[in-house]
Amino acid sequence: MTAPEPRRNVQQIPAYVPGKPPAPRTDLVSYKLSSNENPYPPLPGVVSAAQAAVETMNRYPDMGSAALYAELAARLDVPVSDLAAGTGSVALIYQLLAAYCEPGDEVVHAWRSFEAYPIAITTAAAVSVPVPLTADARHDLDAMAAAITDRTRVVLLCTPNNPTGPALTQTEVDGFLAKVPAGVLVVLDEAYLEFVRLDDALDGIGTYRRHDNVLVFRTFSKAYGLAGFRVGYAVAHAPVAAALRAVSLPFGVSSVAQAAAIASLEAQPELFERVEGIVAERDRLVAGLAEVGWHVPDAQGNFVWFDLGDRTGAFAAAADAAGLMVRPFAGQGCRVTVGEPEANARLLEVAAAFSRE
Repeated sequence: MTAPEPRRNVQQIPAYVPGKPPAPRTDLVSYKLSSNENPYPPLPGVVSAAQAAVETMNRYPDMGSAALYAELAARLDVPVSDLAAGTGSVALIYQLLAAYCEPGDEVVHAWRSFEAYPIAITTAAAVSVPVPLTADARHDLDAMAAAITDRTRVVLLCTPNNPTGPALTQTEVDGFLAKVPAGVLVVLDEAYLEFVRLDDALDGIGTYRRHDNVLVFRTFSKAYGLAGFRVGYAVAHAPVAAALRAVSLPFGVSSVAQAAAIASLEAQPELFERVEGIVAERDRLVAGLAEVGWHVPDAQGNFVWFDLGDRTGAFAAAADAAGLMVRPFAGQGCRVTVGEPEANARLLEVAAAFSRE
């Protein structure tokens, strides 16, 4: 008996490789620096809100995310009709491509960039058009503009770029958008927005207001520390937001996730104090790496990128031996999350020893 075959594009979907947890150690504390998680637990008020929501787990969540939308609309000064929630911002990528891409349509994105992009594109039976990064690990926006054709439906801009770190400036994005046809959707994927410290920082919401074809993706997984609850949101003009909601999984964002996200927004001052601490650790880490001979790309997220080429595996093994689990990209480099101060100090020791090999 012959088993049914899935669609051809499903057989071509590349596997997503998650960051691995470290193996338990008896000789030292080990740290997971492979998934760009916030190393600190949610604030007490966020935990209390989540626990209260757990008490009604026998009921379906609000499929319209009304309370979350109301809170976001008030804080961002956008209409509720311009919002769409998803199970993390990664889900919104899938929703967007499902809503706008016919089989064979093209999606332009930088590469290397977020690992889920080619997976989501292939899932939608669309065509991935990867554009190599510049020598300093930044988006090559001129080349990306040149890659747009009559079949292009979507452009994905990851800023800061995961896994390499640099963020796009407002000037760069404005210049790029002037070259993009009005019928092409441009995503400003701002999963790491809160960590950006640039003089000419991109104003994603302001940019969406000025362009009908621009939408913004954000998440509660990183700075807000809710990676385990899977909740993100899009800000887009009403017709695009409606399309995102139309193809979303019914009841996808759980009651607990919605409650925790709202409580996290209400706790922004305390949360952003923690973000400032992570940024300070990031800057200390980058400076320390420079002192021992490493010059990493401009780190604007909560991670740093080691361009290692064929030494990637050896560096990851050295980090693992020191109790640090990093995220290797075979033959290219390692992304390392900014973690607890002790983890960052240990990473500096590993990098110093490795740079002398």
